[in-house]
This record gives sequence, C-alpha cells and structure tokens, in this order.
Amino acid sequence: MRVVEVTAYGGPEVLSMARRPEPEAGDVPGKVRVRLKAAGVTVADLRIRSGMYVDAIGGLRPPFVLGTDFAGRLLDPAGDLPAGARVAGFMPWFDELTGEGTYAEVVRVDPAWLAPLPEDVDFTVAASVPLAAITARQGLAKLALPEGSTLLVTGASGVVGRFAVQLAAAAGLRVVGVSYEGDEHELKVLGAQHVVPRGDPAKVLADVLAYAPERVDGVFDGALLGTPVLAALKDGGRFVSLAADRTPTAERDIEVHTVVGRPDAAALTGILEQVAARELITRVADVMPLEEAAEAHRRAESGHRPGRIVLMI
Repeated sequence: MRVVEVTAYGGPEVLSMARRPEPEAGDVPGKVRVRLKAAGVTVADLRIRSGMYVDAIGGLRPPFVLGTDFAGRLLDPAGDLPAGARVAGFMPWFDELTGEGTYAEVVRVDPAWLAPLPEDVDFTVAASVPLAAITARQGLAKLALPEGSTLLVTGASGVVGRFAVQLAAAAGLRVVGVSYEGDEHELKVLGAQHVVPRGDPAKVLADVLAYAPERVDGVFDGALLGTPVLAALKDGGRFVSLAADRTPTAERDIEVHTVVGRPDAAALTGILEQVAARELITRVADVMPLEEAAEAHRRAESGHRPGRIVLMI
C-alpha cells in the first residue's frame, strides 16, 4: 500500500511516498482495519516532522508515518459496525508511537476510536472534524465555566477554535474570538459575540480589554499565544492551551491546563451527527492528493488560509 513517510527530521521535503505491506485481518490483536478515503493534516504533524517533539516520541525514529484524523470504510467488523461501514475517528499517535499514522491507504485502529459517519457527511469533510472537535470539547470541559461567563478564544479562525466558539456559545458562554481579518461576520454567525483581529499579542490584548475591561473568565488559547494573553484573565480565571510548550506558568490564582485530545467515540458520534445536521460547521482549507503531502505541509506552515488541509487517499 502507499504511505507517506517522514524520512528524516526537517522541512516538508523530508516527506516521501513509499510502499509498505498492507495490514492483514487480525494481525494485531484488538485492532481492526480501515481503508482510508481522507486524512487530516494537523499542527502536531508539522511539529513532529520538524523535529520539535523528538524527546516526546522517545525511541521512535524516521522513517515513520504521520497522521491522526481519518475517514474511510471498515475492512473488518468492529462491534456494532459491520465491514464496509463508513467511519471516522482519530488515532492517538503519541500514545501509540508505532510509527503508523493516517498518511496511508489502510490503517489499524482500536474500535474504541471509531464513530459511524453519517451518509450526509463527505469523507473529506469528516477528516477535518475528529481531533479538532474533540479537543475543543475536552478543553471546554477543563475550563468548566458556568453559563454566562466570558470566554476568549484565540485562533478562532482555525479548525479547533471554530469548534470551541460554537460549542462554547451553545453552552451559554459569552464568546470573544480572535480571528483572521474577514472572518468576523462568520464567527459571529457561529456564536461569537465580539471578534478582534489577530496580530501582535499586545494589540490583541488591548482590543480584548477595550471590549471587556473587567477582563474575561476563561481563555481557550487555540493560537498558542501563551503568557501574553494571561493579562486578559481575571484573578482566579481559567486558561487552557493546546500545547505543553505554550502553556504559561500560573499566576494570580489562575488555573492553567493543557488539553491533549483523547478519543471519545460516543462524543464524536454526536458531533458528526451535528455536522450532518449543519448544527456544527467545520472548515476545510484545501483537499490534496496523498502524493502532495509535502505541498500540504508547506501550505499549512505558510498560513495559506485557515482551516484543515485534507489529504485525499
């Protein structure tokens, strides 16, 4: 089968097409096979490829295959899901550390990672959802803000940030988003009550405080701004980051958390049903063939445009 391997740590040019044996039914106890139709390109993929997470992945060294988000069809039955069922999910790559990811035609997965994919949701759309939506949901759960609280979402134009805005607004939070220019109206439609433009952290902070001079109750730091945005929080507020290396040191009795999305099939099933019903909106920036994974990484790193780049397989 075709895969895209990281052949060494470095820029996008280290990604190379290769062939590996296709997994066979039952060759890894407890795992089932999915023939992929699409896989998402995440920020974690870019960081792993660059060598930023060498220490975090221990003895695993190139060549290995990246990728967490996926959508495709089951090759083997998995619980109530028959062979041939449309499914989506994400692979906890850092927990598994097998060197097998979703930049591949066939993957082995734990059935507990899988959610049925409604017929109304295209595979490429589905591949933009699992990790982002579950991370947003679990990050908001860590914040545990009561209804009526004010939440600042940085990176609101991104895939995770957009889900955080929508889920927070649905939970009754007053959402302030930090977005790319031109996204203000759309984010307000999705539930943000106020939107400020991204840019220098000091300017972002000033714009937020101009709207909320009493400061905010919580921060969902999807843009990984880190320490500078702590000043937007009230004493005793709550802060969640998506990366340990961008999680600030707590001060003023502020609770600081890092969220790493963990598979939750039941939650993902509900989220995909909401996507099918147009109750949750995702954003796909580009759809590119697996062979162009290196170009997909280049576009993602250049900020080509916000949204998930999806590899079509």
